[in-house]
Amino acid sequence: MNIGETILHLLKKEITDIEYSRYIKQLNFSQKLSKEDNVYFIAPNPLIMSWVKNRYSDKIAHLFEIKTGIKPHVSIVLKEKTKTRSKAASKEKTVSEKNKHSLLNIAHTFENFVEGGSNEFAYVAAKNVSEKPGKIYNPLFIYGGVGLGKTHLMQAIGNVLQNRGQSVIYTSVEQFLNDFTRHLRNNSMERFKDKYRKCDLLLIDDVQFLSNKNSLQEEFFHTFEELKNDGKQIVITADKHPKKIAGLEDRLKSRFEHGLVADIQPPELETKINIIKKKCEINRVKLDNNVITYIATIIENNVREIEGILSKLHAYSELIHMDITIDFAKNVLKEQLQEKRDHITIDLILNLISKELNIKPSEIKSKSRSRNIVYARRIAIYLARELTPNTMPQLAQFFGMKDHTAISHTMRKIEELIKNDEEFRLKIEELKNKTTSSS
Repeated sequence: MNIGETILHLLKKEITDIEYSRYIKQLNFSQKLSKEDNVYFIAPNPLIMSWVKNRYSDKIAHLFEIKTGIKPHVSIVLKEKTKTRSKAASKEKTVSEKNKHSLLNIAHTFENFVEGGSNEFAYVAAKNVSEKPGKIYNPLFIYGGVGLGKTHLMQAIGNVLQNRGQSVIYTSVEQFLNDFTRHLRNNSMERFKDKYRKCDLLLIDDVQFLSNKNSLQEEFFHTFEELKNDGKQIVITADKHPKKIAGLEDRLKSRFEHGLVADIQPPELETKINIIKKKCEINRVKLDNNVITYIATIIENNVREIEGILSKLHAYSELIHMDITIDFAKNVLKEQLQEKRDHITIDLILNLISKELNIKPSEIKSKSRSRNIVYARRIAIYLARELTPNTMPQLAQFFGMKDHTAISHTMRKIEELIKNDEEFRLKIEELKNKTTSSS
């Protein structure tokens, strides 16, 4: 058993049998391409390649570090591209040793990033930094929730600069801490400083984990100062604005805010749809617009879910030899959807519609025949019937209607509108998405 097979065997103990057999077992370790600090696994198709790269590459690298003492860059490549990779691997030997620490995901480019209203500011800022590194927005501080694209934008900058031959270091705070601790223990701090202070671009992910680590903050501060004074670019990500990171020294907060602070918000429905279309294009998965819209409405704010959903649909489709229709997608994803809907109540739906349409919940439940209130009431009834386990008689009682026939009439009206009015259909899907996300 070679080292790559050993690592995959170790990974098997930490994941489900289904994930192992469906994805990890399909990988082959390439001893020919692999080096001590850069290892290659070959995947049979783009979907498995993408799934493993996004879900497990960090974990595989960590297992290598545990086993060998060295944390390599993990590359997952397609079988038909191994010859190209072999040539590229030979060519890489001529590249400056400074770039070996970058560990960038080559798929994280500006071309592969889907821009929308929720991330436009951060996207434009990142593009500008890639064009004029060290001259504007230094540091660039990008913050937002999990899975919204912070790391993608950060690494897109890195890929642009690295392709120009500049030295790039991408690291997480966890890896920065591990390096710091190891060099401190081995009395080799000069090597640590050479690594992090002599690059053209330093990318630091999840800087919130510096909290309450005083000695690490001290070292990071001096690294930051030296790079900044030398005109080198620094890009940082976190889950919140620097002001709100508890346990972070004021001088670091001040430095972070001195450049440009850009946030990424959860994507709106239209952006989610475009992201899914882009992922389908990259992974060569064919889905019609109804299925794409459906997926966009059931995922929450973490767009990383998309990779998992596409992989799941593709795997089931291949297994039972069926096309991915809307009914097929609903059946395959029903358990995933049910988990999100378990906590949805009629009151939650009323409160959301109240905010969206600027109508009080009490007005929606009233007997008013005002046009805008009837409109809101019908939507509330439709969503309650679709997203909660309440029966039509229960809904009739809640909304003060005579009996279940009134609910049935409302459902038909809304379904007719959804069928004939595309704008209204998208509005309903957006409200569904917001309801499941807030539950």
